[in-house]
Amino acid sequence: MTPEAALADAFEQQRPRLLAVAHRVLGSRADAEDAVQEAWLRLSRQDPASIENVAGWLTTVVGRICIDTLRSRSSRAEVSAAVDLPELVVTEDVDTPEDTAVLADSVGLAMLVVLGSLRPDERLAFVLHDMFAVPFAEIGQILDRSGDAVKMMASRARRKVQDVPPPTRDRRHKQEQREVVDAFLAAARDGDFDALLRVLDPDVTWQRYTATGMTVGTGSDAIVAAVRRGQGTRVLARRVSVNGEPGILAWGPTGRPLSVMACVVDGGRLVGIVSIVDPARLARMSLPEPPADD
Repeated sequence: MTPEAALADAFEQQRPRLLAVAHRVLGSRADAEDAVQEAWLRLSRQDPASIENVAGWLTTVVGRICIDTLRSRSSRAEVSAAVDLPELVVTEDVDTPEDTAVLADSVGLAMLVVLGSLRPDERLAFVLHDMFAVPFAEIGQILDRSGDAVKMMASRARRKVQDVPPPTRDRRHKQEQREVVDAFLAAARDGDFDALLRVLDPDVTWQRYTATGMTVGTGSDAIVAAVRRGQGTRVLARRVSVNGEPGILAWGPTGRPLSVMACVVDGGRLVGIVSIVDPARLARMSLPEPPADD
């Protein structure tokens, strides 16, 4: 086997692991595949004799490609339309035995919000160390930071992840969540922006899945601005159950679904929103019909 063939074989052995790393960091299968393919192109241009540890070299390269992608997303406030999203089960918001069956998926939604709120370096450090056991020193080489600095990044990210509120099975807690969502809906409908700010966490994270990609916003001002732009439109919005937790479904004047919002409530405020406004995604979902009397 030639050195070049051996290098290609080593890459293929590492490909599944590299895809898993990139997928966890980027949240998108398509972007992960692009990152791994770019790593292969860079590897193919190397002198095989110059690489002592192919696995380590590839991890470093994929990590750097991922961090560049995350930083680019942050500057554009958008990501690929192919970003993975946990399946959303949307039903009328009444307590039924089926709620228990879908509660587990809401953990994924809350985690999606939290991971999306991490800084690129924090996200990479957390994923590589906590999920793939990459030493801090090696991560430091990717980020051009010391091992101690990377350890602090991962620690900050870990605290945020550990703070993800679990899905609740407590009826009293769920009622509190419903009251928060209802207060948000009432404030938005009435144009009461002071009330809207009271129900939104100042650092609320808002992820919007559109037909062209996903936009990420942080801070209550972005949501207030969106509500302000929507004033006067003929939209019917009701509280529903999204993966067993209170959420929001909105219909247009013709009864066509316009958006589904999965809400993450903690401490009496909305701390995260995952909103789907992509018509193609909405068309594939099984959604409740708009109320007949409205």
